[in-house]
Amino acid sequence: MKKLIAFYSRADENYFGGAYRKIPEGNTEKVANMLAELTGADLFKIEQKVPYSANYQECIAQAKRDLQAKARPELVTLPENLDEYDEIYLGYPNYWGTMPMAVYTFLEHYDFTGKVIHPFCTHEGSGLSNTVKDVQKTAKGAEVKPGLAIYGSDVDNAMEKLKGWV
Repeated sequence: MKKLIAFYSRADENYFGGAYRKIPEGNTEKVANMLAELTGADLFKIEQKVPYSANYQECIAQAKRDLQAKARPELVTLPENLDEYDEIYLGYPNYWGTMPMAVYTFLEHYDFTGKVIHPFCTHEGSGLSNTVKDVQKTAKGAEVKPGLAIYGSDVDNAMEKLKGWV
């Protein structure tokens, strides 16, 4: 069976240890690409039809409103099914102690019975927070393995950490 790396990531203005800077590729996407190199897994980017603002402060305000509303943003696309995959690496930034609501949209679309999920997140101090429990509650039927948290400001140096986790 094949492996899939499904991830949500955001470029544009991001927060790095006290400062903001614009990046062309999101931190979680960088980690997803490293994981693909290590595992040979297919990649699928979870993208909202209406993306959050490129401005970091506006983005986190939008993400907080979506969290409070328990929103399930419509996605650009979804794989028809996940039948060919038995292992899924699920990546996301930590937004307000959980996953972005678009990741919930993705997870709620499928039956994960018999599949193994390896959650990983990028963050600037929140670690995994409640995200592993949130994946367990949402990905019905999945076996959810221990997650991995990577500081967004350290993703470029994450390969060894990823090797140890994989």
